[in-house]
Order: sequence, then structure tokens, then C-alpha cells
Amino acid sequence: MPRTPAGRESSTPQTHSHGIRFRAALALIAAASLLCGCEIIEKVPSKPKNDRANATGVTLDVDPIMRGTVGAEAIMVGINPTVVRGYGIVVGLKGTGGRLMPAEVRAALLQEIARRSVADALKAELGMTPDQFLNSDETGVVVVEGVIPPGAPKGSKFDLRVSALPGTDSTSLEGGRLYSCDLHPGPLLVGSRQALIIASASGNVFINPFVEPGATARDSVNRLVGRILDGGLVTKDMPVKLRLANSSTSRARTIQSAVNAVFPREALQGRETAHGENADSIAITIPPSYRKRTEEFLQLLRHASLDVSAPEVNALSVRRALVANPGSAADACWRFKAIGKRSLPVIQDLYDYPEEGPRLAALEAGAYLDDPTTADALLLMSREAQMSSRLSAIELLRKLGSNPKVDLALRELLDDKEPDVRLAAYETLVARKDPAIGRMSIDGKFEVDLVPSSQPMLYVSQSGRPRIAVFGTGLAVQRPITLLAWSDRLIVRGDIDEDKLTVAYRPAPGAAQEVQQIDPELSEFIAFLGHRTSVERPFPGLGLTYGETVGALHLLWRQGYLKSDFKAEQDRVLAAILRNKREDERYDRPEFDPEEEAVPMAADGTTADGSPSDLAAIPSPAESAEPVASPLVPRDTVPR
Repeated sequence: MPRTPAGRESSTPQTHSHGIRFRAALALIAAASLLCGCEIIEKVPSKPKNDRANATGVTLDVDPIMRGTVGAEAIMVGINPTVVRGYGIVVGLKGTGGRLMPAEVRAALLQEIARRSVADALKAELGMTPDQFLNSDETGVVVVEGVIPPGAPKGSKFDLRVSALPGTDSTSLEGGRLYSCDLHPGPLLVGSRQALIIASASGNVFINPFVEPGATARDSVNRLVGRILDGGLVTKDMPVKLRLANSSTSRARTIQSAVNAVFPREALQGRETAHGENADSIAITIPPSYRKRTEEFLQLLRHASLDVSAPEVNALSVRRALVANPGSAADACWRFKAIGKRSLPVIQDLYDYPEEGPRLAALEAGAYLDDPTTADALLLMSREAQMSSRLSAIELLRKLGSNPKVDLALRELLDDKEPDVRLAAYETLVARKDPAIGRMSIDGKFEVDLVPSSQPMLYVSQSGRPRIAVFGTGLAVQRPITLLAWSDRLIVRGDIDEDKLTVAYRPAPGAAQEVQQIDPELSEFIAFLGHRTSVERPFPGLGLTYGETVGALHLLWRQGYLKSDFKAEQDRVLAAILRNKREDERYDRPEFDPEEEAVPMAADGTTADGSPSDLAAIPSPAESAEPVASPLVPRDTVPR
């Protein structure tokens, strides 16, 4: 009988008839087996499913201003931030830790200690077995959460949120340090079915020292929740792809060529920015210059023009669409940015456009493209517009290149009566590396910025690099003072006629008390709190963590010993986790699933083969019915 190279029968009338009768017979056998409960011995392999979501083609509903762009032809995959979670151990808790935890979590942590080969170190340094270590009141088990930006490359850092395990007997995470642990995307699990490791976490825990809104006590601080600034480390590149709306090899090549023309390969970049995989998919490599601003790159990529031969024509088209429909200002702005400096002559006459939408879109694009002619309009807005527009203008000024006129105007805004304006001006001057902002590094743990201002204020960061900004000159701890804090472990005293403050401090309950004297000038006092005295740097200091330092300053301020405003950056970590919770459930990331096939688990906790399951799903604190996280505290509403 004639056969094809694949071993199938050729399509002659006779063999075709035989094939039909053969398949019909199998169908009758299958039907009979279903009726009588018999098992089918042999089955015809089913046709593999086509897993391409766009195999039949889809029509993307895009705004007219997006016509002719990458976003009009392809769906971007992997552009959502990824929430990662894991269990960790916080050490150094001075008697406030706890031993209570689910048995499966304890087993997983013991397995992790063994995997990292630290059992011998625990025995040598602490004289403890791993079980004794977990039972110590100086350690506490926590849930660690963070949000990785879309497209983040390996080696990127991000902020973390840590919270004591629900039901734990820990009383505080203050002063603790997180041992290195692994983070996974998706739900919080232990065992072999958790997703692949894509990040790690470690660092000092920073407790939010501010009173929670609505709390009944003046010092109702949630010490079971903290954060670690820049404590997360991405260990696996976060992939980004373009999925074509309609399968087409020629279209894929067109998109690939356009992307690579707009984002050519940079030095140390392994391959082209756009690399076609097939007629449906194009892999994207984040250029090195965008690795710390991946979300910006993805917006530029989506708004990039497919026709790169006539940028002025594209800019004119976008301008006409923007004027006709000011509601598309956000997309128009990104399109101008993606077109580049060739769009500047087209948008410059919009800098004083009477309608706010087109004007701000043009000004933002112009500032991004470093057009010095935007400076006058932005400076005018920063002084005279409504508050939201003032803050937007100050933010845009940070994108302009070196310009003494801009720097001088921003320094004047450091004296503004509005705290938010002063903070925005300070952040912009820091981004512009203005020498008017002095900076001290406290043992590499955190920075103290000295800000010239006639309005005294303290500002503490809660994301990125730990930072305290001191606004004003001559700001000092008020005397007379008697401050008792942390169960009298910290005592600060000083009379009005004394030049120095006397500080008594016990590192832990029952430890020997250290008594030192320090200048009351605030910047010196902050350095004293954070610095640890050493042979190389024999200056006086207590060696407090960033969180402890901020907590001590907040106590001084709340009790009236600091005559200034006290502002804090919003908790961006929790906000990002909650904001991405729904997206985290909607978008699958199969590239992070376990490579091994999951074993089904029965209701009684056993697997299909009858063996006990090593999988335990514990609800995330962000999803728990019992609130464990303090609400967001806007920087301008920190209660006194």
C-alpha cells in the first residue's frame, strides 16, 4: 500500500475509504465502552490544540491617534508588574519574636536552612540547632511581598513589604533584619508546586513610625508590618513580547525593523531590541540605557511609529489628532516622545496653547526631549498655576538639561508656603544633582540630605534608597528635654543652658547602658543616631537602623522637641501590591510555572497516589480578613 514519507496512507480513493471505515469503527467502540463501562485500549491521538490566542486574528480597538504604531498592530505581553511573595526569617528582634507558625511552613523553612547549608553556622555562631533558631524569641517568621516592574532585567532592585505571619506570637519586627530568602510569583505556597524563583530578598526592616489614622491611642503603630527599601533583587529577566494581532511573517518583519530603528542595539546589549520568533511573536530585549526605567521604555515601544521614514509627517498627524480630541493627550505625549526631537518644531507652538490638555502634552514631550524653550512656560506654571499643575510642572523640570535659570527658580520654591511644592522642588533638585542639596552618608545605611529652606521640615523616604531630608538651617533638638523611649532603652536629656545632649541607650533589655554626649544640631544628632563607632571612624554613635532612627526622630517631633513639619512619602509598596492584585490573578505568566507537572491533590490533603501532600496554601496578609497593614499615610496628612 503506498505511503507518504511520514508513514501515513496516501490519499487514493481506496485507502481514503478504508480510513473512513476505520475511524467509524473506533467511534463505535468508544461509544460502546462508555455505555458498558469498558476501558478503551487504543485511541486515535487528538489533534493538538492551537494555543495561539490570535491564530484567527483579532481586531485591536485603538484610538485613532495610535494608528500606524506598534500598539495598533500587536499586543504587549509581560507589561504588567509582577507581585512576588515568600516566607522569610527576621533576626535580631530583642525578645519580640515568636515561635508559632503552621507545621508546613516550619518544615519548609527547615528545608531551606538545610538547602542553604547554614545549620553549621547557626551552631558555631549562636550555639543553636535550626529548630532552636526558629523557636528563639529573637527571630520571627514573616511574609515577604514585593512588586517587580514589567520588563525588569536580572539584577534590578525593588522595595519589599514584610509582615508577621497571621496568628504568630511575635510582638514587633522593629530593629530586625531579614535573612536572605527566595520570592516567587503568584499565591503564597510551600512545597514543590510553587512557581519558579525569580527574585531574592534581604535587608534591615523599616517600621512605619507614624500613627495610623483612626487609631484610639496616640502611638498606635503597627510594629508587625515593615518594609525593606531596595531589599528585593531580581534573579531572572522578566520577559516581554509582542504578540501580533494577525499572524503575518511580513508584518512581523516590519514591526521588528521599526522597533530596531527606534531602539538600535546598544553596547553590551546581547541581541537586537526586537527579535522575531515566528509570524505571531516578537521577543523584546530591554536596552541597557532603559534598565532602570523599564515602564518608560514599554510606553515608548507601544507608541513607536511603524513608518520611521517621515517623523515630521507623523508628528503633524499626531498634532492634528490631539487638537481635534484633547482627551487623547496622554497617548499624543508618548507618541511625540517616541518620534523624538524631530517632533519639536511641530509641538513648540502648543507650549502656550489655551487648552490645558494639548499644552501639558506638548510641554511634557518637549521637556522629555530636552527642549530648553519649555523652561519659561514650566517655571511660570510652577509658580502661578493650580496646585496639581504646579507639581506637574516641577516634575517636568527635572527632565531638562543643565540650566542655571531652572536651578535658581527651583531653589526659590524650597521656601514656598506649600509643603508639597517644597518637597517637589527638593526631589527635582536631587534628580538634577544640584549642589545646593548637601548629602551625608551614614555608614552606607541611609543618606541625610541638607536642604536650604526658610521653612523647617523633616522628610523621610519609604521607597528606594533610605533617605532623610532636613529642610532649614539651624534646626536643633529643643531644650530642656527629657525623652524616655522604647521601654526606657533610649533616654535623651538636656537643660536649656547646656551645650550638649546626654543620651543613654541600651541595645537590648538588660544590656549595659551606653552614655554619650552629642551636639543638639539636628543633622549632627541624626548622624549620631545612625553611626556605629569603630576603630576606623571613632566618632560617637548608637548604630541604630534607618527605621529606628526615623522612629526616634518621630518621637522627638511628636513630643514637641523638633519645631518643624514632619512629612513621609506614601507607602508605595503596599499600594502597588493592592493595585496589581487583580492583574496578578488575570494574567498568567507560564514562564514562571514549575517545570514539573503538578500532582492533583484530594480534599483530604493527599495526592492522587495516596501520599501526603507537601503543599500548603496560606492566605497572603494583603488578602487576609484581619487587617495587618497600616493604611496609606499621605505625606501631607501625617498626624501630629
